[in-house]
Amino acid sequence: MGSLIGHVAPGIGFFLIGLWHLFNHIKLHSLHPTTYTSSPWFPSPGFRYAEPTLIILGTALSISMELFIGPRRHQPLDDDLTIPSNHLRNFEHASISFSFLLYAAFAVALDRARLPRQRDVRAGLAQGLAAIALLQELLAFHLHSTDHVGVEGQYHWLLQIVIALTLSATLIGIPLPKSFLVGFARSVGVCFQGVWFVVMGYGLYIPAIVPKGCFVNDEDGHKVVRCKDEDSLERAKSLVNILFGWFVAAMVIFSMVFYLEMAKKYVKEQEYDSLDNGEDQDDLKSQKQLEESEHFVHGKRMMGSFDLEK
Repeated sequence: MGSLIGHVAPGIGFFLIGLWHLFNHIKLHSLHPTTYTSSPWFPSPGFRYAEPTLIILGTALSISMELFIGPRRHQPLDDDLTIPSNHLRNFEHASISFSFLLYAAFAVALDRARLPRQRDVRAGLAQGLAAIALLQELLAFHLHSTDHVGVEGQYHWLLQIVIALTLSATLIGIPLPKSFLVGFARSVGVCFQGVWFVVMGYGLYIPAIVPKGCFVNDEDGHKVVRCKDEDSLERAKSLVNILFGWFVAAMVIFSMVFYLEMAKKYVKEQEYDSLDNGEDQDDLKSQKQLEESEHFVHGKRMMGSFDLEK
């Protein structure tokens, strides 16, 4: 994670999963507002477990990059099998990925168990595992071995706000699975995590984007943004705060427009289906009335011919 691609790749993953959840929550609620129930993950057409499988593959690749591919000796330990200081952050990042891998793996296991009359319990357990993964992520960034006083620390503090809000929505969603607003907030939080990871990647590892008075410095194999003086540092942190506010506004606009367009689309589809069903019922009723009238006329004619014979 301590590189441009190490921030952008998981950022795109978080954003796509959050967008997938946002899409499904809005669709479900628009089509079934009275019976809507949230879900910790959503099956995909063609392959039911596409979402958790992608999480497993992505987190496994992240762990491999942090512990085996990224280090110069392709292993993160010293000769005495202790963890060196310059690889502490690798283990912290790998621990985050491992917690999400566990969530995805057990989400699949719980779904495949097919326990009778245990659907709500299985969904609650899966959501609880997601909350544990988010808690692990929050603690890792809060207790990060990287200092919390520089520009990177400012990015991390703001990221913790987003993680905490997503974690809160996830925990609230366990006892309130029928709350659309909770599911909506959780999905937006996951999306925003992805966006902020991408912003962090570019803001911390592209020299042309680093604020004036600051520079990218190589320290123990890790690139870190340092500033020439205290004024430059405070200015850089203020710019990060402003950037965060702009992206909050952008996420609000995006999520509201996305909801309005999606809800409008699926509400119209539901109205068309209802109209079609109503027309079908009217056709069946008219056909039944026509058949009854034909039977009545035919019976009347039979009675008339019977009277003439008499």
